[in-house]
Amino acid sequence: MRINFFVAVKISVSFAAVIALAGCATPQLRGTGDLGIVIERAAGTIQVVETTHRTKLGQIAGLGDLSHASVNYSRDERYAYVFGRDGGLTKVDMLEMRIVKRVMQSGNSIGGAISQDGKLIAVANYTPGGVRVFDANTLEMLADIPAVDGAGKSSKVIGLVDAPGNRFVWSLFEAGEIWVADMRTPAKPGITKFTNIGKEPYDAMITADGRYYLAGLFGEDGLALLDLWNMKAGVKRVLNGYGKGEQKLPVYKMPHLEGWAATGNELLVPAVGRHEVLVVDQNKWAEAGRIAVHGQPVFVVARPDNRQVWVNFAFPLNDVVQVIDVPSRTIVKTLQLGKGVLHMEFTPRGEHVWVSVRDEDRLDVFDTESFEKVGELRADKPSGIFFTPRAHRTGL
Repeated sequence: MRINFFVAVKISVSFAAVIALAGCATPQLRGTGDLGIVIERAAGTIQVVETTHRTKLGQIAGLGDLSHASVNYSRDERYAYVFGRDGGLTKVDMLEMRIVKRVMQSGNSIGGAISQDGKLIAVANYTPGGVRVFDANTLEMLADIPAVDGAGKSSKVIGLVDAPGNRFVWSLFEAGEIWVADMRTPAKPGITKFTNIGKEPYDAMITADGRYYLAGLFGEDGLALLDLWNMKAGVKRVLNGYGKGEQKLPVYKMPHLEGWAATGNELLVPAVGRHEVLVVDQNKWAEAGRIAVHGQPVFVVARPDNRQVWVNFAFPLNDVVQVIDVPSRTIVKTLQLGKGVLHMEFTPRGEHVWVSVRDEDRLDVFDTESFEKVGELRADKPSGIFFTPRAHRTGL
């Protein structure tokens, strides 16, 4: 039988291509629902991990200063947007383990948010103060909103979150203001400003339904509450003077309020400069109790079923994690893990929690029912842990 020369060549080339592909380290075909990123703050790198088998899949370098880094995800969970302290905004492809694009958008940034429709990335900046908004696909800047008050003074932006209606909400530290930006027309954002909301808002959160925005105040005891369903009512002060008559301790690390624990009708929040977690009644927006804890709380994070709240602490008591049983408001477990416990992240349904122990170069994984350690990974000065289900939660 005669075979055409060109057909024979084509068959040979195709066979060779198959053999070559078989030997390549091509990305594994997989979903993204159990992926996550661990920030390696000192090295400027990130680890891509998966929670099903608790393993490291890869490492990506070249992300700059990650000393206060945070992460948002695209709605398909494939792309991570990493916000660096040096003003860098980096888009990462977690399946191909590569940087897609990186822009230096400011001199000092403190986090960001992704819009409800997944098309916009907003970055909160310290230097210069303000918010810059980017196209999530190309990282082209679409809006630049300076944080300048009525007197012409610039402020640091903190507490930036996404809200329903393709809005972003943030606070101005020096000015003591809350701004709401309607980004349905990104080139012409509509800004609503609320002034005199309290002294030095230092961080903020939004409830899971996207209705209430709460800013913690560093300059005074209390919270500033904005009902996004009824903005005409303005900002309301809640928990005003909760530490009245008590001496505030030196604050070594600001609490993070993004992880406030919403447990049904209650919020559990860290008390600034105190060894307490405050219980807030969401129906009345009033104090409903206090829980004495090991040190000054930094993160107060609820397990997805809201039965437990896990708490870590500021220096020098940052080697401990405590677990609060929500119904009884009691400490049911104290874990001593090593210096520099910085962050905790639950798996999507809460059977495990991952904990970064920076000074031990280690990630610990615990069963949240038995409190037994079920996994350990090495990491270079790990800090933030961010799993992809955050892509589908307002405010994260």
